[in-house]
Amino acid sequence: MSKVKTAFFCSNCGYESAKWLGKCPSCNVWNTFIEEVVERNSKEKNLWKDISGERQTSKAKLLDAIENVKEERIVTIDAELNRTLGGGIVSGSIILLAGEPGIGKSTLLLQDALQLNDTILYISGEESEQQIKMRANRLNIRNENFYILTETSLSVIFTEIKKLQPSLVIVDSIQTLQSENIDATPGSVPQVRECAASLQRFAKETYTPVFIIGHITKDGNIAGPKILEHMVDTVLQFEGDQHYSYRILRTLKNRFGSTSELGIYEMTSDGMRMVNNPSEILIHQKEEVLSGSAIAAGMEGLRPLLIETQALVTQSVYGTPQRTTSGLDTRRLQLLLAVLEKRGGFHFGVKDVFVNIAGGLRIDDPSTDLAIICALLSSYDDSPLSPNICFAGEVGLNGEIRAVNRVEQRIAEAEKLGFEKIFIAPFNKKALNKTKYNIEVIDVGKVDELYRLLF
Repeated sequence: MSKVKTAFFCSNCGYESAKWLGKCPSCNVWNTFIEEVVERNSKEKNLWKDISGERQTSKAKLLDAIENVKEERIVTIDAELNRTLGGGIVSGSIILLAGEPGIGKSTLLLQDALQLNDTILYISGEESEQQIKMRANRLNIRNENFYILTETSLSVIFTEIKKLQPSLVIVDSIQTLQSENIDATPGSVPQVRECAASLQRFAKETYTPVFIIGHITKDGNIAGPKILEHMVDTVLQFEGDQHYSYRILRTLKNRFGSTSELGIYEMTSDGMRMVNNPSEILIHQKEEVLSGSAIAAGMEGLRPLLIETQALVTQSVYGTPQRTTSGLDTRRLQLLLAVLEKRGGFHFGVKDVFVNIAGGLRIDDPSTDLAIICALLSSYDDSPLSPNICFAGEVGLNGEIRAVNRVEQRIAEAEKLGFEKIFIAPFNKKALNKTKYNIEVIDVGKVDELYRLLF
């Protein structure tokens, strides 16, 4: 009988060590190492090949001898999902969908799968058949070829897959599956790694796409070993604020398309509703024009979005001024305040500053710098900006306004929503064809020049 092999794994990031460590060298968290059995038998089984009975041998081929084959994609009714996947679901691909608990991961995949005409197998290790049936009734979508399997054993799952031969498999979730090769609890690092590897072999050998739902840690990272993200073809992150109904499906990795795409949904009682024009939702219509508000022509991936940035500047009561942000990096705000203090002569050092991105979005696009600065100056002087202007530009440390990418798409989006003016960097305006736009494009080079134009 072979000796049992064990190893220590970090329960926070999945780092593997031969001995117990007090502090994880990868994530620097204390007391997270757990001992797991990594191998009990000398010969490890390939569950999918043992059940399917197919024994394939691989041979080396010349690159020129390999034929070019067009990627076959399953195009769903969900245009937002198709966009994030690069045009549809590629046959034989394995896709990981991660997000916070209750964000709507299961609802999204169940809704999209019910709308397909192919044979679908939905594997759930967390919910009962009655719970999934209740959610399907709430979505009010019927599919006669939709099968549900509530099972956690990987061998039983592959047996049912061989009988049904589905066109799409959904696993909810990878942390609940258990392989017979590993003598460890479900959700542990060895189990997640082994189950993902078995599903990958099945997907590649049968050209069947597989969706895997994954959990995340309290830090927002995908739970389990990091190798899980390397093994899959596509990694999707489902984001959103529990206080808002909007959800963002963001692409973190995609071997068959761009990683700059995203989809936007609205959570309703009937499921996830696609948001075709998110700019109209993110710009709040107000009856009264107030100070401290500016519209940014930003980009989320390859998608132009007009976003309302809000700022509040008040006199600091305490010794240390407050810097509070929502939807924006606090360090970015401190950089912009330092530029206004040094290059513009505005005394923000004795002011409390609060900045908010309307709609609950998290924005990392540097082109929103110009709108944030205008919102800060508007609140500083208590002078409202015109609601018919928007901004697209990055602000440098010397107070200069730098060019941004895809400025044509930003201008076209602003023109479509009825804006009359857009402020951009001078370098962006040089390459523009001014005759093709009905909106007035104004170039501005310095922050102090922008202040004189607006206020």
